[in-house]
Order: sequence, then C-alpha cells, then structure tokens
Amino acid sequence: MAGFLKVLFHNLLEGPSTDPFPFGETFTPPRLRGRARVDPDLCMGCGTCRHYCAAGAINITQLPDGTGFTITIWQNSCCLCASCRHYCPTGAMSITNDWHSAHPESEKYRRLEQHTITYEPCAHCGALMRPLPKKLAERLYAQNSEIDPELTRHLCPKCRQIEDAKRNACRLPPRTDAAPAEIPVTSAAPTKD
Repeated sequence: MAGFLKVLFHNLLEGPSTDPFPFGETFTPPRLRGRARVDPDLCMGCGTCRHYCAAGAINITQLPDGTGFTITIWQNSCCLCASCRHYCPTGAMSITNDWHSAHPESEKYRRLEQHTITYEPCAHCGALMRPLPKKLAERLYAQNSEIDPELTRHLCPKCRQIEDAKRNACRLPPRTDAAPAEIPVTSAAPTKD
C-alpha cells in the first residue's frame, strides 16, 4: 500500500505522464514520415519520382499546349516509403513530419498536392524549357569562376552545350600542321621466293 501511495503522490505533484493528445500538443519525432511534398521551384519534371513511387501516388502530365507540366501527389495512395525523396535529382521531393492525416471518407479524393509549373523561354534561342534550379546551378558551376550560374541556368540544354564548347575551344592548343600528312598507300602483294 505504501508503494501505491508513493506513486499516487508522485503523480499528483508531477502531473500525468501520458501524452496529452488530442487535448494538447504532442511530441513528433523529427524523422517521422508524414506527408509527401514537392517544391515547385526545384522540380524539373523529369519523372524520376513517378518512376520510383511504389504506390503510384505521383503523376506528371504535360499541359496540352506544351507550355509546362502539372505534378500531382495523391496523399491517400502514398505509402510513405520516401523513394521519391531518395531518388529526386534536384531535391524537390520531401517527406514532412506532418502526421495529421485523419479525414472523412468524403474527402479522400481531395487529399492531393498539385502544382502547375510553366516553362520559360531559353535566353538564347527562345525554346521553351525548365530553367535549372538556382541551388543546383550554383552547386554545378561552383568550381568554374568563368561561368555565371544565373545566366547559365536560363539556357536550354543545347545552348548550354554550345556555350561550354565555345569556352573549351579557347583552351585547345593551336594546330601546328595545316593538313594531316598523307600516308603513302602501297600494295603489299605476297611474293614468292
């Protein structure tokens, strides 16, 4: 009986030791997998997340006029495996620790995240394309001070390749001979001895 009174007295002084949820805030572990999210500023529309999604919860559709794409994540289908986050090359996909997912049955088809991302014209040729995310461009060109990441990220892949070729052509040593030396052609017929 003394042990029980000791525990009772301790509980009266310290308060309840159980979680106060749903009447108060609760503890959420920092690495809890709660909800898939996409950052539209980083998404390139490559489709890697859609390919690796085990539950088929991610869809990317091109706009009918070809000016962009729409990425959709169905939260009810997501199995929280985080494959989309793991394989996303630009870091656009993430899994938040928002675990509040209770909802009425009538809202199950409305639990989605959807972003429409439009293409921009290339700074050189005007072709519609998705510019490189600023963080990615800065990381890619951090070692080369000749390249302006802000300008380069607004170039389509073809124009970026041409600019790289121009930059690298200046570094090639000049050719010393005007034409390749001719190699005399001789017929090597077998001889009988």
